[in-house]
Amino acid sequence: MRNYLCLAFCLITGLLSAQTVDSVALRRVDSLIRVSQTLAASSNFDQALEVNALAEKIALEKLGRLSASFGRCALNHGRISYFKGDMPEAEKWWLEAREIREKVLGKENPVYASSLHNLGVLYEDMGNIQKAESFYLEAMAIRERALGKEHPDYATSLNSLGIIYMDMGQYEKAEQLYLRAKTIWGKSLGKKHPNYAKSLNNLAILYENTGKFEQAELLYLEALDIAGKSLGKEHPDYATNLNNLASLYLAMGDFDKAEQLFLETKAIWGKALGKEHTDYARCLNNLAVVYKKKSNYDKAEQLYLEAKEIYGKALGKEHPYYAESLNNLAGLYGAMGQYEKAEPLLLEAKTIWGKALGKEHPDYAKSLSNLAIVYGETGNYEKAEALYLEAKAIYGKVLGRENPEYAENLKNLAILYSLDMGEQEKAEPLYLELSQINRHLAEKAMHHLSEREMNSFLNEFSDGLDNALAFVRRSASPKRVSDCFDNALFYKGFLLNAANRSRTLVLSNPAAAENFNLLKSYERRLAAQYAQPVADRDSTSLADLEAKANNLEKDLARTVAGFGQALRQVKWQEIQKSLKPGEAAIEFVSYRFYRKKQTDSMLYAALVLLPGTDAPKFIPLFEEKQLTTLLKTEGNPQPAFYNDLYAAAKKGDQLYNLIWKSISAALPQGTTVYCSPSGLLHRINLGAIPTPDGKTLAEKHRLSTLGSTRQLVVPPVPTTQQSATAQLYGGIQYDAIPTVAANTPLKLEDLAAQRGLVFTQNDSTLRGENWNYLRWTEVEISAAANVMKSKGITPTLKKGIEATEESFKALGQGSPSPRVLHLATHGFFFPDPKESKSGEVKTIGEKTFKVSNNPMIRSGLVLAGGNHAWKTGKPLRPGLEDGILTAYEISQMNLANTELVVLSACETGLGDLVGNEGVYGLQRAFKIAGARYLIMSLWQVPDFQTQVFMTAFYKHWLEDKKTVPEAFRATQTELRGRYSGEAFKWAGFVLVE
Repeated sequence: MRNYLCLAFCLITGLLSAQTVDSVALRRVDSLIRVSQTLAASSNFDQALEVNALAEKIALEKLGRLSASFGRCALNHGRISYFKGDMPEAEKWWLEAREIREKVLGKENPVYASSLHNLGVLYEDMGNIQKAESFYLEAMAIRERALGKEHPDYATSLNSLGIIYMDMGQYEKAEQLYLRAKTIWGKSLGKKHPNYAKSLNNLAILYENTGKFEQAELLYLEALDIAGKSLGKEHPDYATNLNNLASLYLAMGDFDKAEQLFLETKAIWGKALGKEHTDYARCLNNLAVVYKKKSNYDKAEQLYLEAKEIYGKALGKEHPYYAESLNNLAGLYGAMGQYEKAEPLLLEAKTIWGKALGKEHPDYAKSLSNLAIVYGETGNYEKAEALYLEAKAIYGKVLGRENPEYAENLKNLAILYSLDMGEQEKAEPLYLELSQINRHLAEKAMHHLSEREMNSFLNEFSDGLDNALAFVRRSASPKRVSDCFDNALFYKGFLLNAANRSRTLVLSNPAAAENFNLLKSYERRLAAQYAQPVADRDSTSLADLEAKANNLEKDLARTVAGFGQALRQVKWQEIQKSLKPGEAAIEFVSYRFYRKKQTDSMLYAALVLLPGTDAPKFIPLFEEKQLTTLLKTEGNPQPAFYNDLYAAAKKGDQLYNLIWKSISAALPQGTTVYCSPSGLLHRINLGAIPTPDGKTLAEKHRLSTLGSTRQLVVPPVPTTQQSATAQLYGGIQYDAIPTVAANTPLKLEDLAAQRGLVFTQNDSTLRGENWNYLRWTEVEISAAANVMKSKGITPTLKKGIEATEESFKALGQGSPSPRVLHLATHGFFFPDPKESKSGEVKTIGEKTFKVSNNPMIRSGLVLAGGNHAWKTGKPLRPGLEDGILTAYEISQMNLANTELVVLSACETGLGDLVGNEGVYGLQRAFKIAGARYLIMSLWQVPDFQTQVFMTAFYKHWLEDKKTVPEAFRATQTELRGRYSGEAFKWAGFVLVE
């Protein structure tokens, strides 16, 4: 749990104005107020109010209601009531103080602004966010006019408004306010001041909430350093900072760092607060979570037991927190398989929650569901069934059916029926309901979660999706197969692509950006409402938010071209309607196999859909380790490996038998096949697989590879701005170049002449490995440019040192992106660094890309001057890009007007395989940016054959006027004939639509 650090409110104790008053009465009132404040500081609130009442009486009698002294009495009365927790009384007196200050000082005085600010704090605590916002805004406007935008009090208003917008889910607004407050406090108070540290902490919480973990980490570290120096490393608030940072590392999966910081927190809180304090118990619980994650069950058990004892003593054994500690300990015993220890703890927790919270509370339902898991694992299926059903009824009534807790319980009940009790007819409707709920939850979450958060969110569903496919394998009912096809359409690449695509579309229409951010804030607030029990939801506010969100989404769909299409969902029936006679759609799926429990076997299947059939067909294929064995090679694969892989009578026959043999029986001869790969199939050129009659699959079928077959129903949005232009990169100079004046063009030949050099133009035979000059890339783009010119396309060539990252990132800004984008250069992809830690990302140069936790940074292209940054981690000159164009950077661009991207580089089709979301790398980046077709490579392709391939492709496309897919197929057929038996030279390129 994070701790927000905000400035509570401002209490100005000086005189409101110079007045002619009874000096004795004035001193008496001041003295009584000081005594009252001392009593309140010791929590003697009733005595404090008695003393303040005496001061009020004197002030009224001797000085009058509209006096500085009575204003101070009213302010102090409200302050005591606030700390006492009597918010209505605090409101009454602070409104009184505000009225007095307004009449005595006027509405432009900073002291009056402080009264408004205090009321803002009060209304925020009372949950009246709109009122709080209005008071904060009014106070901020006065402070801006009276004190200026560099004053610390102005920063206080910014910070408080930022917290309001965080609560409202308007993270973009909150971020800007936090950043401004941080800058002002840093300048006016210094970067060691507690207020500055608070701004860092609040900003870090925002970044953590939005999945920007690396930025949050830096801010938490800086705040921690300030707290250590200003408060000392034994202070409880320093430990609070440690706890926040440790919780971040826990969320990032860096368990070693989390453990170290939680241990430090534990030591400080134990000494400062005592080992019987509930905060100390909370730290023990957090540390136990870390040890459980690290499978250090003995340490986790000790900590859970100690936390349980503290809660029992401090709060009593009837308290819900004590029940939670019992539940946590039981969860550990369940993970250890010690169900006999877990059962009594869960029974005790169930009793406590039932008494303390009632038998219709979500926590009571949680105890039932957890008990059911124990009984299911120990073979007591009837008891488990009864508990799951009871929990299901409670969750449905209290939280509603479209809630993650309800969905999780539903999944467990379906597994019980399907795997344990063998009652498939009972399991089927539950799996169908689960699919509908999870799709709805994911679609809602898509609007406001970051990509990292969305990945984590979707991981919660992966178990249910795997189980559903395993269920279909055992019992292939038409309803379930159809539902699995719908799941494939929904999850396979749709969610994050749709979220990012809609963002890109909005960025191209600045007028809509504010509405887009507002929609995200509404969705965040709706998510918070839906997470509460039905009885606790504000039905009026909920209906208002739903209406606003719905209207905004409609408005964006109306005003932003392509926005509605990007979010549109389709069903399998729509795919079938789009198929013509002689066509088929195949969704490949991969899933973990279940027997009694999940196994480590990853299975593949094909969901095949033909026109006129009642439902898709489920065709089991192979186990992943069979394909892994075929693809396994020592070190960097050599040409002979790829030649064998796609050769008949060698590995090619095995490839066919694994992937296509079972499918071929379901497809008529010559069928046009639209297929969407999954898992390791992204690493295979399906069209190059040899068939028993000596042809390739591409020759027997017209194969089109799609990210999802939903593209048959929701094609790319046609653009009316498509330009007849192309931008081509090749003949790139990757080495460091001399410093020249900014914006001064310098050709490679000029550079050579200046330095008295003769370029040998070393030819790196493969487009990868080392960033050497690629001799044939200049030939390649020149030949392509000549074809384009003859067909009315105006090419722009970026060669030598002009092929900069800046020139690439300028595309799509201010004018439509080019119709064709061709990059003949080096590409890279590094696999997931399983052993890397988050801190290692800060290494320089090459390692920065190799060890990043983000696969979109581990994949990219190298442009001019890239070797310098690759070695040093720095650009050639300050203010320049580094020449390393990552997939992440590409995904932030707008290439909606680009019909074709040709990545004439090595391994550009590779990336991390992330569940149903497909390949995280350059392929994904260009899809998000809006490009329609992508030609990419699966391995380190030969330089010379690449330019032969590309030249042939452009002739087929532009001179022969074929479509992009037709031109691609014709090119591969042509090169296959030229390089018969040498698949390495022609099969490396794939086309993705």
